[in-house]
Amino acid sequence: MSADSGLSGLALYTQAAQSAASRVIDEYSTSFGTATRLLPPGTRAAIRSIYSLVRVADEIVDGTAEEAGLDADSRREVLDTLETETISAMATGFSSNLIVHAFASVARAADVEKALVQAFFRSMRRDLEPVHSLSEEQYRRYVHGSAEAVGLMCLRVFLQDTAPTTDQMAQLETGAARLGAAFQKINFLRDLHEDAEQLGRAYFPGAVPGELSEARKIEILADIEADLGAARRAIPLLPPGARRATDLATRLFEEVSARLRHTSVAELKRRRVSVPRRVRMQLLLQALLPAVRGGLR
Repeated sequence: MSADSGLSGLALYTQAAQSAASRVIDEYSTSFGTATRLLPPGTRAAIRSIYSLVRVADEIVDGTAEEAGLDADSRREVLDTLETETISAMATGFSSNLIVHAFASVARAADVEKALVQAFFRSMRRDLEPVHSLSEEQYRRYVHGSAEAVGLMCLRVFLQDTAPTTDQMAQLETGAARLGAAFQKINFLRDLHEDAEQLGRAYFPGAVPGELSEARKIEILADIEADLGAARRAIPLLPPGARRATDLATRLFEEVSARLRHTSVAELKRRRVSVPRRVRMQLLLQALLPAVRGGLR
């Protein structure tokens, strides 16, 4: 038993697992960490647990495992093992891998479908395949697994204690999926140089690694802005805590999208577009303002 928490057994182990997952997020993502701080504590821990598993899978396919000396076959084996461990833990409620255990405890509580997890890992495996231009269908399938599925996992957490109507649920699922898609597409643009030079990847249909025209960039940004618009329309249907955090995340993505629009492709090949801390704090205050006004009434 922990003298500090009063927990013991599985509850203590799960708490330790969620703390480990939260640390992963703090180390890797400043903007995402800021957004999750607007969530109620239990929801915050759950969302961080989902994204910590996503982060670990990314490290397997995005160069870190290769840097450690693993060849493509070994990386695929590690990724397959991670998926098997995750699916098993979702069924049993336990894993010796703290990050997997944290995720599985959340997935079980929120009724996250196994199909969403499998779709995610299917997209991660795509990153281990030989480089070639993606077709429109391959692109949509990749974005669904790597981003839309993750957005839907988070939505399951947000709605645990709610009962939306069928129409509301449809709009919420569309918003969650498209917010995830927008985030992924924005990262494709932000990481244009790294994906091409270090990983040899090109995600947009018909694209060649490292090559993108200004006209195509504008088309992609229009698509991203449509995704963000759909996400924003669904935000009022979310519970208050999730609503504030999702609003902040959407504001951050909108800001990055605007900055990408004013950054040339040539510049994207030299640097990663980011949002300065001062601007992030302004967006945080904007997301908090409705709650502050409500408290003053």
